[in-house]
Amino acid sequence: MTDVQLVFTTFAHEADAARVARTLVEERLAACGTLLPGARSLYRWRGELADEAEVVVLLKTRRELWPRLEARLRELHPYETPECVAVAADAVSPPYLAWLVESLAPAREGGA
Repeated sequence: MTDVQLVFTTFAHEADAARVARTLVEERLAACGTLLPGARSLYRWRGELADEAEVVVLLKTRRELWPRLEARLRELHPYETPECVAVAADAVSPPYLAWLVESLAPAREGGA
């Protein structure tokens, strides 16, 4: 088991998905945001069955950042109740893990 988490969320519009993913990466709450357009979500909302096209966003982060990422996602997300589900990664390749850890480290003064 690693401390890497995959966080799933969805958006109605790709522009919103990109804006939020970019902000979370810029703020170092996510190392990466992968946008997967073309999803179709069927769900119950306020007593009605909804059938909507959506963009799935897969965010890669560390367990310790989950509370801040989840709170920030709720602030940025246009949905009243955004999907925000974190799943622990059982295994991660060492080179990818090293990149992820470095990407989430606080920015050094004068650097990126």
